Amino acid sequence: MEAQSSCELLLSRKRRREDSNGETEEGERLGKIPRCTVGLKHPAPFADELVPADKPYERVSMEVAKRGTPSNRPVRVYADGIFDVFHSGHARALMQAKCLFPNTHLIVGVCSDDLTHKYKGFTVMNEDERYDAIRHCRYVDEVVRNAPWTLSPEFLARHRIDFVAHDDIPYSSAGSDDVYKHIKEAGMFAPTQRTEGISTSDIITRIVRDYDVYVRRNLQRGYTAKELNVSFINEKKYHLQERVDKVKRKVRDVEEKSKEFVQKVEEKSIDLIQKWEEKSREFIGNFLQMFGPEGALKHMLKEGKGRMLQAISPRQSPSSSPTREERSPSPTFRLPFFSKTSPPPSPPPHHSGARGYLISDDDDDEDDES
Repeated sequence: MEAQSSCELLLSRKRRREDSNGETEEGERLGKIPRCTVGLKHPAPFADELVPADKPYERVSMEVAKRGTPSNRPVRVYADGIFDVFHSGHARALMQAKCLFPNTHLIVGVCSDDLTHKYKGFTVMNEDERYDAIRHCRYVDEVVRNAPWTLSPEFLARHRIDFVAHDDIPYSSAGSDDVYKHIKEAGMFAPTQRTEGISTSDIITRIVRDYDVYVRRNLQRGYTAKELNVSFINEKKYHLQERVDKVKRKVRDVEEKSKEFVQKVEEKSIDLIQKWEEKSREFIGNFLQMFGPEGALKHMLKEGKGRMLQAISPRQSPSSSPTREERSPSPTFRLPFFSKTSPPPSPPPHHSGARGYLISDDDDDEDDES
């Protein structure tokens, strides 16, 4: 299987040869070494289920391991632990152990329940659950069940271990200041880094701190008070708290909905006010345009008044009409008792005074007939 690891390094080996001039020549660069693992598509096997190798065991040095070993001879790295409540901190430590060398076969030892309860304390997961969790980690190639608390030379030789990976902090246990002291003195220790902010103890602390919350959560999911080791009174108390929380959530939901409703009403009212202002400005403008001081109505009234005055006032005589003196006199006959030097005739009829008698040609005819 040709699976590639994300942490594989590109090796370069230089062969230098000095000639007569003292110059060096650089050799060819080697490619990536394929990862030797079976944990990418299948769970990692248990060590006691594998057939032991017939070849004699010879450890590799740190220099050779870092430079790179042949594909048929991976560097066998061992990492042990409890791995209770398997989390990302465990996975990161195993990833670092897998990436220590270009060609690594990672063996993980998991301690049993009896050994763990004796030296460290009670666990959340039992040993079978912890074994299975490690088997399904992608960085693990082999799992050792019931791993020892202190690594002996016989154990290292039986599992053909080249290096032991663990964080560099001294691990005091089983009456020793550092259980990895003899591994470090033998030059077989490969340090890794711890992941800050997460550990099994931190997770358990969170559960203990929020105990009531998790108990109520599991009671809702169908667990009985007996399974949760909860008394009858506490069970009723948790149920009552859950009902109170439901009422609080409903009240909170109503408040949020009412706030949303009020917000929507405010938005609508603002829109209506803006539209009303726009319409009112338009109405006022139209009103002033019609009824204002210089509006259309005033011009209409002025125009109508002018037409009315023009209709009721008399028409004046044209300024170019001829005067009485300029008119051609009609032939008239005066009475015989008036002399030729009599004064001119009286003014027109519309003036006051005596009226003159003018005798026309028609009047003479009537006198002759008489």
